[in-house]
Amino acid sequence: MKTMKKGFMFSVSTALILSMVTGCSTNNDTPTASPTGEAASKSPAATASSSTEKVKITYAMWGSEAEGNKTQEAADKFNASQNRIEVKVQAIPWENYMTKLNTQAAAGQLPDTGILKEDGVIQWSSDGMLNDVSSMYEGSDSKPLDSLAYKYQGKTVAYAAANEILLLYYNKDMFDKAKVPYPPSALDKAWTWDEFVATAKKLTVDSNGKHPDEAGFKAQSIVQYGASVENLAWQLEAWALSNGGGFYSGDGTAVRIGEDASMEAIQKVADLYLKDHVAPLSVGQTDDGIQRTIIAGKVAMATNGAWNVGTSLNAAKDAGLKYGVAVLPYMKEKVTLNTGGANVVFSQTKHPKEAMEWLKWYTAEENNWGLISSGIWMPTLKKWYTDEKLTHKWVDNPNFPPYNEYKSAVVDYALSPAARPASWFYTNHTTDFNTLLGSILGDVWTGKTSAKDAISKNLEALKAANKGKK
Repeated sequence: MKTMKKGFMFSVSTALILSMVTGCSTNNDTPTASPTGEAASKSPAATASSSTEKVKITYAMWGSEAEGNKTQEAADKFNASQNRIEVKVQAIPWENYMTKLNTQAAAGQLPDTGILKEDGVIQWSSDGMLNDVSSMYEGSDSKPLDSLAYKYQGKTVAYAAANEILLLYYNKDMFDKAKVPYPPSALDKAWTWDEFVATAKKLTVDSNGKHPDEAGFKAQSIVQYGASVENLAWQLEAWALSNGGGFYSGDGTAVRIGEDASMEAIQKVADLYLKDHVAPLSVGQTDDGIQRTIIAGKVAMATNGAWNVGTSLNAAKDAGLKYGVAVLPYMKEKVTLNTGGANVVFSQTKHPKEAMEWLKWYTAEENNWGLISSGIWMPTLKKWYTDEKLTHKWVDNPNFPPYNEYKSAVVDYALSPAARPASWFYTNHTTDFNTLLGSILGDVWTGKTSAKDAISKNLEALKAANKGKK
């Protein structure tokens, strides 16, 4: 979502509009029944007569008044589906959102529920501001994937509203022209890092048609790059984990980025530009990686998040781009990261049960079908990954690459042990840590210093950031 350089790299405003338009329209994109033949939006069971006054709850979101009205249309649909709960949407401009919530918290006037930045969930939970939502899916036929649960002190304090994982995208025309096999979509056939680099060299070409491993190659006149690995700070954690290191300990209380394995992984990413000459320079400050690489026609393969299918690649495909999806290469362990913005229940509410009922309905795939079918969001409930009928309903549409390719590289990948939660699912102060790390690594990308020297010199500051100290 429109927060920091991270998983939901699209405007929540756009997402909400798409979601609510599809949720309230009657066109063929909005299913009226689930793939199993059940009603698409199950009405919560009514336990009170229609004359009983409804429990009133407020849902906070960031966005304009118009966007809030669209979200209210979805809430009205929920309100009409049962006679016990009435949801009112409170839209707050993005630039004032967290300031407004903090003011409401201090006054004891928080809404019942709302959306919260990924990197703010653990902080708010540690301050006692969020409810335990572990019971939200009790009695349901399916729960969200385990990697999508935000946890604090062993309790689930939020579930991601959608799923996103990191993938490898590639330009099929570039591979075909070079007569190079496509990257593997199956996890058991994933490339090693060395295989990835070797392939990237075959796809990197200078103005004279030379490759990096050929005599006479000129790194200053590259016209096509073989690869790009997104080096936003939060995404770099995937490579640290893949190399046997990490940014944090398993419980998020200790910093591991100073380990040799972690620093080595980051250096390998930098060396794609500095030594291997297969990647363009990126200083890790912008989140438009797919637009700058695959869509711009300058790079043969690039890593980034699954949301790009819906936010940018659909339009590029309509314009003639032939792209594919594959699993990430790996250094020592096969790793991808999950992420997804959080819907929370604030601890000041007097109606946590009703707030959870609303969130469960609101985030159900059937009620966000426009976002799912477009490729912006991936489902959160496990059944969409394991039930073949549901998976076909999700993936068998023209917005996605071929079914078998996407299912293997995305659906199965997200369900595999390779999928791990991004650190903000369990670690506090990730904004300060990632901001500092991004600043520290600036000179690494340009070769002015090494990852080991940069991180070692600033390790105590990174540890302090992890503790919320500046």
